[in-house]
Amino acid sequence: MKFCSHCGSAALARRIPEGDTLARYVCAGCGAIHYQNPKTVVGCLPEWEGRVLLCKRAIEPRHGLWTLPAGFLENGETIEAGAVRETIEEARAQVEIGALYTVISLPDINQVYMMFRACLLDLDFGPGPESLEVRLFAEEDIPWGDIAFRTIARTLRNYFLDRKLGAFPLHVSALFKRSPREPALQAAA
Repeated sequence: MKFCSHCGSAALARRIPEGDTLARYVCAGCGAIHYQNPKTVVGCLPEWEGRVLLCKRAIEPRHGLWTLPAGFLENGETIEAGAVRETIEEARAQVEIGALYTVISLPDINQVYMMFRACLLDLDFGPGPESLEVRLFAEEDIPWGDIAFRTIARTLRNYFLDRKLGAFPLHVSALFKRSPREPALQAAA
């Protein structure tokens, strides 16, 4: 941060405010404390007769790779409403939101993914402005090598395993940056 968004002062310093435990940007001019918190990404795993709906990204990051419909939560929006909105925007698909399915923290980039299971209401879907293509995939047809994000790969792997087990519990986990020597995840055998 370079300037206080409350008074415009350039006199910002990182320090631990009274009553807090973490360093924050504090304005020396007006005393405003500037909190920086993780961004919430919401989306869903749309299902139709055993297949899942994926979108091929038309934007960066990961242009041309496949993902579930998801994006940043907007102010004033519930996580369920955000997941529905993102699905409409990216896949032009109508869904009925089900249970929260995965919560994945990405502390290295200050994001939290919250993905819901969802049922497609019909087969009237297609690419929105952020998608090149939208398709239903059976498990054996998932383009594992072309999945855009590790969070999406983890959500899909959980889903297909849980489907075999016959139960869909909430999965809470975290992903951290890979070390330079750590290989990327390979397709499921």
